[in-house]
Amino acid sequence: MADPFKTGLEHLRAGRWFEAHEELELAWRAAAPEERDFYQGLVHVAVAWYQDARGNRVGTERQLEKALRRLAPYEPVHRGVEVAVLRAQLAGLRETLALRGCQPDGIERAVDGDVQPPVAMEEEE
Repeated sequence: MADPFKTGLEHLRAGRWFEAHEELELAWRAAAPEERDFYQGLVHVAVAWYQDARGNRVGTERQLEKALRRLAPYEPVHRGVEVAVLRAQLAGLRETLALRGCQPDGIERAVDGDVQPPVAMEEEE
């Protein structure tokens, strides 16, 4: 039986946001209470990128806020995920979205080449 956490991370690395969300949600639901916020934070990361792909800037921003809040207690590294690095990337994206949100031409996608999805999803061997 596949490990939904590992499978979810693989989907995140590959940019399959919906599939990552589905797998990570399985891990979140099965997690011990002290681990639930970690997995839910990763779910929020996947949903943020999914919303970005749909052009939903507000949805992306909301999910980023939730991810940042839920993942904070697990810094610097938890279960092989470089949480501190991931949170720094997410905070940078949040700032980029805020700056772009002030522009008069409306919603812009967060991933325009200068901002990339998180890459700090590395597992320890």
